[in-house]
Amino acid sequence: MSSGGENETLLQTAPADELPQETTPDGRRRGPKLVVLLPLVLFFGLAGVFLYQLLSGHDPKEIPSVLVGKTAPMTVLPALEGARLPGGRPVPGLDLSGPGDGRPVLVNVFASWCAPCREEHPLLMQLAKDERFRLVAINYKDKPANALGFLQNLGNPYAAIGVDEKGSATIDWGVYGVPETFLVAPDGEIVYKQTGPFTPQAIETGLMPAVEKALQREAKERPPTS
Repeated sequence: MSSGGENETLLQTAPADELPQETTPDGRRRGPKLVVLLPLVLFFGLAGVFLYQLLSGHDPKEIPSVLVGKTAPMTVLPALEGARLPGGRPVPGLDLSGPGDGRPVLVNVFASWCAPCREEHPLLMQLAKDERFRLVAINYKDKPANALGFLQNLGNPYAAIGVDEKGSATIDWGVYGVPETFLVAPDGEIVYKQTGPFTPQAIETGLMPAVEKALQREAKERPPTS
């Protein structure tokens, strides 16, 4: 057997600390390359984030919105053909381009193919009975026939529905999943966002306090009557 073969065998069986290592021009051994350490850095970074979430008491499902505190997009969308209000009149399209009726507006983004939307729908039917605000919807990346069937089967809680079949209008709202819901104060400012489906707890501890604050702010800003 050649000496070259012996050397190859030794290299394959030699302990790691005896393998040839890279050296600097002055003869010193190089430390581990950055690419080797990168997975460890990423692992500890993610572990730190999860640990912070756990110790801070924050719900990981609560994702802050950059739109909260800013003016709502002036969205105008066509109506969902065939959708009816409780009295039988057609449901109008969505028009947020101007002042409303003085009440906050709750904008719910939904789709018939969205399972969590079905889960929260009974809660929306209850919320629609609250006359302190107006519940409207954006139908997101959905087939109109499927959306209509969804509402016919489960009931229609919305005072207006805008069809966004291509999902272009919801880009302005920062929507990346459904359902999502925004509370818009009478002055047009987004004051609350619900990411994911509503739950009784989210309504009690999140939405309702936001509605109360929006109403109180509107009362303070309303000019006094003579």
